[in-house]
Amino acid sequence: MEEVKFSEGTLALVNKIIRRYPEGKQKSALLPTLHLAQAEFEGWLSVPVMDYVASLLKIKPIEVYEVASFYSMYNLKPVGKCLIEVCQTGPCWLRGSDDIVEHLEKKLKIKNGETTSDGMFTLKTVECLGSCGTAPMLQCGADYHENLTAEKVDRLVEKLRTSDKRSSYMR
Repeated sequence: MEEVKFSEGTLALVNKIIRRYPEGKQKSALLPTLHLAQAEFEGWLSVPVMDYVASLLKIKPIEVYEVASFYSMYNLKPVGKCLIEVCQTGPCWLRGSDDIVEHLEKKLKIKNGETTSDGMFTLKTVECLGSCGTAPMLQCGADYHENLTAEKVDRLVEKLRTSDKRSSYMR
């Protein structure tokens, strides 16, 4: 197994973030460090990656696991190139997010939490993404897609299938 280690540039950024906090308070750097780790290590946080983060922050591994497993923005297993996150909280649900999830499951031939066999798409339901007035909605990469219909979802999936690797849809 290969040693888990940040690139030189990422490690410098992590150390800069850690220095923002007083000695003994390095845990305060956990969320941004996990974001950097997820970005650097193929879009997800393995146990060795989380252990590495714990060692850098001088905290117990369980403290990292607790945080990483609490927030839906962190992936604890490998995800596809396009991570489709559908909001499932009240306003989105009332406006049909469950229908959008069902449509995506049929279209992609996967269930919530699964990845397509080609590694292209992962479907994930998440808690509020803060776009209640334009429900139902989903997030893919940094982009929100709102007021969804089955037709809009179909167009999005086709666009994602043909996007190049520089797209903001891709991780």
